[in-house]
Amino acid sequence: MKKSSSFSGSLGFVLAAAGSAVGVGNIWRFPYLCAKDGGGLFLLVYLVLVLTFGFTLLTTDVAIGRRTKQNALNAFATLNKKWKFLGYLTFLVPTLIMTYYSVIGGWITKYFTLYLVSSGDAAAQDGFFTSFITSPVSPIVFMLIFLVLTAWVVYCGVEKGIEKYSRYIMPGLLLLIIGIAIFSLTLSYTDESGMTRTGIEGLLVYIKPDFTCLTVQRFLNIALDAMSQLFFSLSVSMGIMITYGSYVKDDVDLNKANNQIEIFDTGVAFLAGLMIIPAVYVFLGTDGMASGPSLTFISLPKVFAAMGGVGRVIGAVFFLALGFAALTSCVSVMETLVANCMEIFHKSRREMCAAVGVYSLVTAVLICLGYNALYFELPLPNGSAAQLLDVMDYISNSFLMPFISLLTSILVGWVVGPKWIIAEVEKNGEHFGRAKLYSVMMKYVVPVVMLILFLTSTGLGSLIFGGR
Repeated sequence: MKKSSSFSGSLGFVLAAAGSAVGVGNIWRFPYLCAKDGGGLFLLVYLVLVLTFGFTLLTTDVAIGRRTKQNALNAFATLNKKWKFLGYLTFLVPTLIMTYYSVIGGWITKYFTLYLVSSGDAAAQDGFFTSFITSPVSPIVFMLIFLVLTAWVVYCGVEKGIEKYSRYIMPGLLLLIIGIAIFSLTLSYTDESGMTRTGIEGLLVYIKPDFTCLTVQRFLNIALDAMSQLFFSLSVSMGIMITYGSYVKDDVDLNKANNQIEIFDTGVAFLAGLMIIPAVYVFLGTDGMASGPSLTFISLPKVFAAMGGVGRVIGAVFFLALGFAALTSCVSVMETLVANCMEIFHKSRREMCAAVGVYSLVTAVLICLGYNALYFELPLPNGSAAQLLDVMDYISNSFLMPFISLLTSILVGWVVGPKWIIAEVEKNGEHFGRAKLYSVMMKYVVPVVMLILFLTSTGLGSLIFGGR
């Protein structure tokens, strides 16, 4: 089957795929997990998982896409007709993620606008973030701005849209992050008690592994955090990399391209930690580093306010970088939906962009209302209390994605066999140096780890393996 659209070459694919992989997860989720889990120790575990687990899942998705020349919906049926259901399961993930990703993108747009038009001090006030997301109109307006931008890039198509914009956005994002990371290391602050903390001290907290009080249980918790971060960061098991893989031309060296995506994704996550953790440590100490998911929208504005006049500029640049990351990821989610719908309904890109855009708008408005008119708190199986956005995130990320990866590893590892993927990677005579590692991972390691992740996220893990 001849694809109607494709990436112009290896660079276009790598930048677009890296754009999908590098998202809010790298710049928001990675730093707070790293801070929570002991800095250097988390980094060490994460790096090992990237070289084994991440590489295995990424290679699988991209190779399935290129070999079948199909999006995720039909690719699994091409592998084995009895496994067609897996394509539909995969399609559910971006369908759910699209309901809330533009809402988070709207939050980022709001903060960027605030630092652009004012000093940004209002964002550092207690209760600012809560009052913003619970207001009935403002979050919807900013969500709409972000969604229109996303839809425009997807409407332009693969080469003229996703690839073209990724070529500019990804290098720009990298430069912004490097710039703020270097600035973070130069910071120094003396608190009310007279204690001075520096950016270099914050760097040591970030990269130096702390093995004190390390128990088997704590190590398992860190490993599971690192695994889930890697899993969501690389955009695997949600059909995105299969869809992008189907646009890759046959003469592209898949092994080399996948390695570049891994390096780019991990590099940006590391730099994001370098940008955020030393700065938070300098102004808020280790207590500020333990603030968890609220690090970006509540703790960081306090850091920017403490910087004085330059804080406004750094704040604007930071939220611009975060906005870039959110946009490239949201584009990849929307593109996967549009590509699948074009296949299902046999309609044009223009018609499907409009349909997916309307769906995204309606569901995103409902998510925004989940913090005011439709507010509720639902206890989840993993022990947390959730609003509407959290429920969508839990079903897609914590429930479906590990389950899809588990099923994919059984299909590739035991039904069609790892050689099917290896043959695609070595299509043009390239050497696949990690072929043996790939086979072992896909047959034995991925199924076991995914089962543990799935059970942990559903709350059954604490019953089987003991409390987390």
